[in-house]
Amino acid sequence: MGDTPERLESVCVFCGSSDAAAPALLASAADFGAILAREGLTMIYGGGGVGLMGACAQAAHEAGGKVLGIIPHFLKERERRLDIVETVVVDSMHERKMMMFERTDGFVVLPGGIGTLEEVVELLSWRRLDLHGKPVVFYNPDGFWEPLFNLFQHTVDQNLTPPSFMESWVAVETIEQIVPALRRDAPSGPDAATDVAQLT
Repeated sequence: MGDTPERLESVCVFCGSSDAAAPALLASAADFGAILAREGLTMIYGGGGVGLMGACAQAAHEAGGKVLGIIPHFLKERERRLDIVETVVVDSMHERKMMMFERTDGFVVLPGGIGTLEEVVELLSWRRLDLHGKPVVFYNPDGFWEPLFNLFQHTVDQNLTPPSFMESWVAVETIEQIVPALRRDAPSGPDAATDVAQLT
């Protein structure tokens, strides 16, 4: 049994790994990395040096923050592992996601593609099954994630997902709102337990 800490000390960031992302998105990711460092929060992420995740991790590191990357060995070249930060190399995507989950107190979802979607849907599915109560915050600039939220609502409308699922996350429109939203939604005490064994 892994208990969720009463204080928010580490944040897992899911986001895109494409350098072709809009400059504004890359800049916002870097801004968030600097905020994590300023707030004294450890950044947990996928270990790459490309796209939004690279921009966020590099900015957090340069601002004096602690960063932990977790990357499968087969992605070290493709996602250009960021060697300036502490990085753990694992064997599989599943191991990567489990380690990220176990080491973090809350999750932030910046804009991303299919890989980010895969991570987020699994994370929210675990939340739906009451396997964790860690806060999940989406950065939703210009309604980036609205199509996903609408799809979730569609499954609720079709009686395939319970209405309570729509309360599994918080969406914010500015980078500055992310950490306050995490702290506001972070559970504490004995009811904040996570049975990690059930996730494997």
